[in-house]
Amino acid sequence: MKQSLLVAALVALAVSACGKEESKAMPEAPKAVEAVKEAAKDTAAAASDAAAATTEAAKEGAAAAADAAGTAVEAAKEAAGNAMEATKEGAAAASDAVSATAADAKEAAGNAVEAAKEAAGNAVEAAKESAATEEKKQ
Repeated sequence: MKQSLLVAALVALAVSACGKEESKAMPEAPKAVEAVKEAAKDTAAAASDAAAATTEAAKEGAAAAADAAGTAVEAAKEAAGNAMEATKEGAAAASDAVSATAADAKEAAGNAVEAAKEAAGNAVEAAKESAATEEKKQ
């Protein structure tokens, strides 16, 4: 009797196992694949947006650098022009000073010549007087 119960249990188990439909795991796999594909699309879109933003930022940075360089060049040109103007003014002032100094030196030389002539004339007069005085003594 134990064997017949065992056989009946096995038959019942076999019938119940064959009678049930298996749960399908496959439909969930495509859902997971679709979710992964959607996430990949979202990630690709985000990466594309980030790359575009980075490119735009690089372009703006390059434009700002070009503007700064242009401003620096203009400032350098202006400073060079100012330096050139100051050099010209300094050279003109030095030339004027040299001319004034030369004129002053010429005038001083003329005065010295006049003084020397006068001193020589006085010396000649003194020599004549001295000679005349010596003649009178003799």
